[in-house]
Amino acid sequence: MRILLTGAKGQLGCELVQQSRTRGIHIDATDLPDIDIGRPDHVRHVVAEHGPTLVINAAAYTAVDKAEEDADIAFQVNAHGPKHLAEACEAAGIPMIQVSTDYVFDGTRNTPYAEDDPLSPIGVYGISKAKGEIAVRQFLDRHIIIRTSWLYGVYGDNFVKTMLRLGAEQEEIKVVADQRGCPTSAADLAAALISVANRIDSGDVSDWGAYHYCGKGETTWFDFSEAIFERARKHVDLAVNRVVPISTASFGAPAPRPAYSVLSCERIRQRFGITQRPWFDSLDETIARIYPDE
Repeated sequence: MRILLTGAKGQLGCELVQQSRTRGIHIDATDLPDIDIGRPDHVRHVVAEHGPTLVINAAAYTAVDKAEEDADIAFQVNAHGPKHLAEACEAAGIPMIQVSTDYVFDGTRNTPYAEDDPLSPIGVYGISKAKGEIAVRQFLDRHIIIRTSWLYGVYGDNFVKTMLRLGAEQEEIKVVADQRGCPTSAADLAAALISVANRIDSGDVSDWGAYHYCGKGETTWFDFSEAIFERARKHVDLAVNRVVPISTASFGAPAPRPAYSVLSCERIRQRFGITQRPWFDSLDETIARIYPDE
């Protein structure tokens, strides 16, 4: 197996590189400026140059609020990029794994979203990611789309690292308490992607299409933040002594967020044998990795 990875510098990409190399999997890790997925000619050239047997697209514009102002860039990366990769993979006769998001759903329900539920994105980020999914389906027969939610990890910027930074600086922190979802460790998602990649490489995949993978169990951002601080205090001293629950409306973010974005992961368990880890167990592991010497 020879994987061409895009978005290698992101939090998921870094985990994929580390785990692939640990397991002896050949991975060509690319990111800007090595590959610009917004340029179809550049994508075709890079795919031809590396000659992969599988492409994993972990590249994404993930600044949800900033996307409202930078819509052109968000669509270039999240919608047009997957299209260009899918076209290049179809021409090369190779499959692709596209990483997507819970934001392709509007979050207006109160039961977990299944893979075949209608897409109903809100905000530029969600709409651009949904269009990327549609393009992959349209231009590449052999594809796997894996949606995830509330991604965090050791690398890059994410909610856990933001809370740890704020917790070290501020005594009181206000956190939204009326959004529910499933925190997902980037390390866990990377392991799931590699498992799917191995199955593709073995030729043992006939059920192409969309799948969900996220941490097991649901919570709110408020409860998630309290869990972060509880675990971090085992390693470091924090300034924060009070976390205040607030509403999404009072937080006043520029971009809309799904109020409920819990994903059902039954399909990936049944068809790939991939099970979810409880999100709090994965959080323990991540916090320990962030503070290895404490």
